[in-house]
Amino acid sequence: MTTAAAQAAGAVQAHRPMLLGLAYRLLGSLHDAEDVLQEAYLRWLDVDRESVAEPRRYLSRVVTRLALDRLRARQAARETYVGPWLPEPVPTAPSPFGPLDSAELRDSLSTALLHLLERLTPPERAVYVLHTAFGLPYAEIGDILDRSAADCRQLHHRAAARIVDHRRRFTAGPAEQRRLLDAFLAAARDGDLARLTELVAVDATAWTDGGGRVRAARNPVHGGDRVARFFTGVYGHRRPTVEAAPAELNGGPALVLHWPGGARYALTLAAADGVITDLYLVGNPEKLTRLPG
Repeated sequence: MTTAAAQAAGAVQAHRPMLLGLAYRLLGSLHDAEDVLQEAYLRWLDVDRESVAEPRRYLSRVVTRLALDRLRARQAARETYVGPWLPEPVPTAPSPFGPLDSAELRDSLSTALLHLLERLTPPERAVYVLHTAFGLPYAEIGDILDRSAADCRQLHHRAAARIVDHRRRFTAGPAEQRRLLDAFLAAARDGDLARLTELVAVDATAWTDGGGRVRAARNPVHGGDRVARFFTGVYGHRRPTVEAAPAELNGGPALVLHWPGGARYALTLAAADGVITDLYLVGNPEKLTRLPG
């Protein structure tokens, strides 16, 4: 590696956790986020770096734009995806995205929020992530996206309005999430339908992502009763023993479930007011390569 290339690589490496976290929050895929960073590095090699006053700001702009291009391209491919699409679970103890030392940074990595952000247009998602997770002012976001500060403010307002009602569904903190997750698994294993029904909200939804590779519901399971019956059937005492290992995924409590046949699933949840509002079960093997075990 030449001296210039080494210096360029050093600049990217210095900001890698933030840039990786930005790309992942925009894409919901660590694999795609790493590809974006590699492409950003190649572009950084070709630029006149002496003319760049703030490498972090320049690289943030490149990463955001590359991620938006991928988001737009992915919309067409998503139509052929088998079943619901969920974000790739990422272990965050330790975090590859740097310290999660604020509630905003941690919450912006949650499966619940990343799944919710799929409802937004690519520009809305970019403005929402840059402003909410990273605290960038609208003028700087406008420079990244080649839009006016007023336009970015409007995009953020529109994004927040589109998801505000759903955000009320995941207000529980990590300790409450862990309590509910452990209680839910115990009740499911025991086939305790009454207890499961108590633990989930009346309007709860279970989202299962198998990607056509492993067994999973092809459609979201809506309604507390149906969610309880679904998980009783999947994990009930008449089923083979499922091993569950606690983990921290996407900044929150999770379980990595191991079936006797070798299949693995990552289970996370959202909760509010003492009950589970949404469950997220990812079994697509392509999304679980980074999980422990």
